[in-house]
Amino acid sequence: MFGKRGTNAPTQTFGGAEPAPARRPDATPASAESSHSSSSQARGQTPPRPERPRAEEYYDVKSSVFSALIETIDLSQLARLDIESAREEIRDVVNEIIQLKSVVMSIGEQEDLLEDIVNDVLGYGPLEPLLARDDIADIMVNGADRTFIEVAGKVQLTNVRFRDNQQLMNICQRIVSQVGRRVDESSPICDARLPDGSRVNVIAPPLAIDGPALTIRKFKRDKLTLDQLVRFGSISPEGAVLLQIVGRVRCNVVISGGTGSGKTTLLNCLTNYIDKEERVITCEDAAELQLQQPHVVRLETRPPNLEGEGQVTMRDLVKNCLRMRPERIIVGEVRGPETFDLLQAMNTGHDGSMGTLHANSPREALSRMESMITMGGFALPSKTIREMIVSSVDVIVQASRLRDGSRRITHITEVMGMEGDVIITQDLFLYEILGEDANGKLLGRHRSTGVGRPKIWERARYFNEETRLAAALDASEASELGHG
Repeated sequence: MFGKRGTNAPTQTFGGAEPAPARRPDATPASAESSHSSSSQARGQTPPRPERPRAEEYYDVKSSVFSALIETIDLSQLARLDIESAREEIRDVVNEIIQLKSVVMSIGEQEDLLEDIVNDVLGYGPLEPLLARDDIADIMVNGADRTFIEVAGKVQLTNVRFRDNQQLMNICQRIVSQVGRRVDESSPICDARLPDGSRVNVIAPPLAIDGPALTIRKFKRDKLTLDQLVRFGSISPEGAVLLQIVGRVRCNVVISGGTGSGKTTLLNCLTNYIDKEERVITCEDAAELQLQQPHVVRLETRPPNLEGEGQVTMRDLVKNCLRMRPERIIVGEVRGPETFDLLQAMNTGHDGSMGTLHANSPREALSRMESMITMGGFALPSKTIREMIVSSVDVIVQASRLRDGSRRITHITEVMGMEGDVIITQDLFLYEILGEDANGKLLGRHRSTGVGRPKIWERARYFNEETRLAAALDASEASELGHG
């Protein structure tokens, strides 16, 4: 492929490695047999590769081999192959290059090099081992040399690095182009998603001074359920039953919480209890909800093009989906004037609609909705806006990320009505912190506030759920007496 090999070819060594035995092109290491392709199914089969500290020479050799590969291989032909065939083709060529250059490295380093180069060409480069790990919640890339991850609520620095900022930028462009978006100097901010629904944000130079900044909010491959949230301690069993009933009896729900508190995860859990016969329409900036129902229409906003035209906003989507005969409307995140349209939908026959918003408490969530409607340019008196909120929203569920990194559902709150100009709410469940253990983990409990007949009682009776509702409230009070 590369002509005759000279016997006096220069030898490259690094890291004090012993020469690896010559390898057959078909001797594929186990770590490389699994595809790190961009599909979540492929990732589900790939065990995470342990991170090893890399010598600087490793990156020099990798750059040299990668450059030779790009000069040798026909990328247009490669694009016609399926993933596995393309991987084998790249591995064969890289093995040839390594032998031609007489690179001396250990078998483990050679496997790492092969896998890294395959990922560079076919996948997301150095990000692939991180995307393969299901224990990572966030990946934060601050330029080519510094990549952080969040594991178990704690942020830690990794050994992952990119060849240079250009390689990082190429990977960012590859990610966003898959969903029809672009990121470059003229359009340096972009929201996108991976095929598995993981949320992606890119901000590029000149706005990002030290190189492109890439943030990925990873989704777990296995969709979380309320039962799992109970096992994790995020909610009590009685609170989980209450949330099931709220989803089942078509309450209008707003899920409130700070960044990274688990709002979207909780929204996904609640959608499990939507009847399979219902027509559900979702509106999102980047489609990440994972509804299991058969009758779901997914809508996604669109940014403006180069000429600044063609933008489709969240408000456009919410207004349009009212004409699509929805039974429930689910808005991934409410952050602007679309709040008005969602409240209108909740109040005009689309019971069971849901949305999330950023707020630190249920009271603050109500204030945020009011302020977002006001900022949207609606010249309505405050009292009118509050009356609209009261007649539309039934339940606010508050999710919080505590200082030890754990996520808890801290409030399940009903919106009761108005007294004068003030919205009246009623907490059904609360989470109270009792202290912390020797390892710094917070100790707490979910408790009922003792409300025996919540406002949603009549709705529960309409759906034949009042017995379960009463049992959940009674069980919660009984368990609280047991704690006492």
